[in-house]
Amino acid sequence: MPIVMEPIGVVRTEAEKVPRHWTVSDIEGKLVIDTKYEEGLRDIKPGQRIIVLFYFDRSPAFSSELLVQTPPHRNEALGVFSICSPRRPNPIGLSVLEVLKVDGSVIQVKGIDMYDGTPILDIKPVVTEDQGQGA
Repeated sequence: MPIVMEPIGVVRTEAEKVPRHWTVSDIEGKLVIDTKYEEGLRDIKPGQRIIVLFYFDRSPAFSSELLVQTPPHRNEALGVFSICSPRRPNPIGLSVLEVLKVDGSVIQVKGIDMYDGTPILDIKPVVTEDQGQGA
């Protein structure tokens, strides 16, 4: 069963080196979304946190030897599904970013842990317990 996805936009950042995870990043950048999706961004507001799903386009091909990896910040080998390695069976990443500004189809964000040009697959809201399940 093939699954086909098309990027909805790309990440833009001037950072040459990005942190290993969004939780340790204060890098700012932009999510440049294709204008055909602009109307879908209308309720994203500054101060909000959003989940960005992206494609690890620079990650090497996955092989069974990568089912267990030793992350650079850990001293132990761990299963790929318990770590945030970009070397995975399906190279999909997830970051939670702070929205700084929305201008048309461009979202300025903080917390970038993606390289310039990284394809964006989807954006979702961060839903907290007090917001209920309906979002």
